[in-house]
Amino acid sequence: MRPPIQTRQSENADPHEQYNPIPRIVIAVVGALIAWAVYYIFTAQPDSAAGLGDRRPLAVLAPQESGPGASVDGRQLYANACLACHQATGMGLPGVFPPLAGSEWVKGEPEVLAKLVLHGIHGPITVKGHTYNGSMPAFGEQFSDAELAAVLTYIRGEWQNGASEMDAAAVAKARAASADQTTPWNGEQALLAHGARP
Repeated sequence: MRPPIQTRQSENADPHEQYNPIPRIVIAVVGALIAWAVYYIFTAQPDSAAGLGDRRPLAVLAPQESGPGASVDGRQLYANACLACHQATGMGLPGVFPPLAGSEWVKGEPEVLAKLVLHGIHGPITVKGHTYNGSMPAFGEQFSDAELAAVLTYIRGEWQNGASEMDAAAVAKARAASADQTTPWNGEQALLAHGARP
């Protein structure tokens, strides 16, 4: 007797990609967004007053000119120019940037501090018994006498330094007295040799 013939099962047919078009709703949304973007570009007026926000008038938002009688914010100047090195606490960074809080240079003669900030310093300086050997840029060309007076008044009165205020006349006097100094002071010895005493 012959064994029954086994039939081979055929393999499944290869898959084929069906035609699946992008849904019409997606095409409509994308088209609407493109139409809105084109409309916005041609109708927007970027130089006009904003309709949103806190609704302050443009005159308030415009930068104010600092005239001769305008007050200068020493705290803001400190934040812009000094805070990165001397920190918000005035304690500086140990071994890198000297502290302003309790510093004999800050609480001492105002003209000395003005000369130090006007021309900067490069080299060793002793502050509160510790020697720092770094570099501080000159701010004489960056700030006016009134601005320097404001920031120096701020640091002399902040962090319990309790030193007297400075005015623009004192900074102008220090500027005139050290007019021959065109580079940063070469350490505290150069500053002291110029008649300065902390």
